[in-house]
Order: sequence, then structure tokens, then C-alpha cells
Amino acid sequence: QLQLVESGGGLVQPGGSLRLSCAASGFSLEYYAIAWFRQAPGKEREGVSCISSVGGRTNYADSVKGRFTISRDNAKKTVYLQMNSLKPEDTATYYCAGRRTFGSSWLSLSAEPFVYWGQGTQVTVSS
Repeated sequence: QLQLVESGGGLVQPGGSLRLSCAASGFSLEYYAIAWFRQAPGKEREGVSCISSVGGRTNYADSVKGRFTISRDNAKKTVYLQMNSLKPEDTATYYCAGRRTFGSSWLSLSAEPFVYWGQGTQVTVSS
């Protein structure tokens, strides 16, 4: 079973940057598409970004395009979310999630297909 652990959250001022990490264990990360989701209090969970298991395909929510970058290092079994130009509306708990995709270039920002989830890391953007 794939296990995911997020880290890197914290308090940052508007305009600042954070890099979130999603560390995987249990299985080889290379067979899994990994996505980042976020949920703010009183709001629905939102898909932020996804990276395919092969081919390096990525997609992003419109709200973060041009500011966030997802990447993966299969050797380190880690997926990253570099977040720049942070805004107060980026404040949320961020979760990474995985789905085994058997080496395809599948992507999704919908939570339903993802089977494995981390416990979340809090990101607060405030002055």
C-alpha cells in the first residue's frame, strides 16, 4: 500500500514562497500519478495540480497557473509543489494523493479517482 506524508507547510507573507513535499513509501513512486489538493475551512476540496507517472505531464487549476509548479523525483520517492507569489486565498490544508496508473500519462484534478491520501499540511498566507 502506498503511504504518503506531506511536509513543508507553514506561515508565509503574501507574495512569499513555500515548497511542499510529498514523500512516498510502500511502493515505487514511478507507477503512480500524484496530485495536490487543498481545502480551506468551509470550502470544498479543490484540485491544485497533478503530475503523471510517466512522461512528466502536468496540469494545474486556473487559480494557481503561473504561480505553482509540480515536480517529481522518483529516486527520492518525492513529489514537490513549489508555490510562488502566494496569496491569502491560497490558505488551506494541502493534501497529496496517489493513484496507480500502470505507467500511463493519465492526469486528473478530481479527487474521486485517487486512492491513497496523506494527512495534510497547513499553509497560511497572512501578513
